Amino acid sequence: MSDFLPTGIQLTYLVAASLFIFGLKKLGSPATARNGNVIASVGMLLAIVATLLDQHVLNYEMILLGLAIGSGIGAIVAYKVQMTEMPQMVGLLNGLGGAASALVAVAEFWRLLDSGAPVPLDVNISMLLDVLIGGVTFTGSFLAFAKLQGLVSGSPITFPFQQPFNLLLLGAYLVGSAYLIITPDSLPVFLGVVAVSLVLGVMFVIPIGGGDMPVVISLLNSLSGVAASAAGFVVMNNMLIIAGALVGASGLILTEIMCKAMNRSLFSVLFSAFGTGSTSGAAASGSAIDQTVRSIDPEEGAMMLGYARSVVIVPGYGMAVAQAQHSVRELSDQLERMGVDVKYAIHPVAGRMPGHMNVLLAEANVAYTQLYDMEDINPQFEQADVALVIGANDVVNPAARSDANSPIYGMPILEVDRAKQTIVIKRGMSTGFAGVDNELFYKDKTTMLFGSAKDMVAKLVSEVKQL
Repeated sequence: MSDFLPTGIQLTYLVAASLFIFGLKKLGSPATARNGNVIASVGMLLAIVATLLDQHVLNYEMILLGLAIGSGIGAIVAYKVQMTEMPQMVGLLNGLGGAASALVAVAEFWRLLDSGAPVPLDVNISMLLDVLIGGVTFTGSFLAFAKLQGLVSGSPITFPFQQPFNLLLLGAYLVGSAYLIITPDSLPVFLGVVAVSLVLGVMFVIPIGGGDMPVVISLLNSLSGVAASAAGFVVMNNMLIIAGALVGASGLILTEIMCKAMNRSLFSVLFSAFGTGSTSGAAASGSAIDQTVRSIDPEEGAMMLGYARSVVIVPGYGMAVAQAQHSVRELSDQLERMGVDVKYAIHPVAGRMPGHMNVLLAEANVAYTQLYDMEDINPQFEQADVALVIGANDVVNPAARSDANSPIYGMPILEVDRAKQTIVIKRGMSTGFAGVDNELFYKDKTTMLFGSAKDMVAKLVSEVKQL
């Protein structure tokens, strides 16, 4: 039995890893995402059970207590958190994952220090990388949470000599790590390396604006996976290495997708402090601000929607802030009862996390068959009678296509200006995250419906019902 147990554990790990990969594959489509999540969860359950059977586990009571406390907190938070707060939730989970991985390295260092046993070079390097990546993920994710929650300013925060200071911190980490590789039993130096890693996480996120949060969250998710993989090398656990590598790779792929959706490099997102608002609307859009804006009331908007044959709804961050997704679903249902074909156009970086609009619309029970990616919906705008833009700004700005001087030039957008008519629901004429004026607002075929997204959509529903 004792000979079979290690082999059985490794075989179980292999099955769990296969389920992870299969589950990740299914997460690529809304139609199969739920099943993919269940499959991956079963894989994680198998991995946990196999690990608990390992003879190296010495204290089952503490492990079970931790599982009970963590599961209870997780269940309560998952039940109470609003779908509009999901970006903050994801940020917290990323941070906790990074913290857990870093604590593994800290605990292993402490154990080796107490035992007086020599520290293998590979384990030493793994601990130092785990502390760095886990620490950066922990404080960076919590700062991202604070920005999204409004606890600190969502605008980029910069100060003189910021990059040299970051380089100084990184240099301190490298010097400390080199010292620990030579003298691996220095507790003060190790704690100093941990502290530097935590500060680096803060410095990593503060110059990034709220509009870049989809990229930041996906990158931090990737880093949490890399940290977990490093922790696997520290404790020599193959399952942790594989699971962390899968999370790291998938998060990095998603980060690249987000960057392409904004036509920006990852370096630009992390270090350019984009969205400071220093670019004026006038400078960005030429004479657009001198043109006429046409506004309508809900009754006129309802007539345009009710007598259309096809409507494309474009949700944005304004819909999320106003929590208007249920009203939008009600409007969609009412239009469909009147024979209108309704589709939803989803931009990859609309909102504050990857898939933010998909999550909100799923909460409102919008059928996934109505959700169209940017590449699929753009060719259909010319046949749409009305494009209804709800709280989106930069992702529908035609300047990205036509104005070579615009800071968003070249960014793929939802081409709502090609629809026969466009209705934009917005509180005012303020610029988007990029700080540039939106040419769409001044187009001959565009009408503005000013007000809160939730209030305006509710009024549209009421008016449509009277047609």
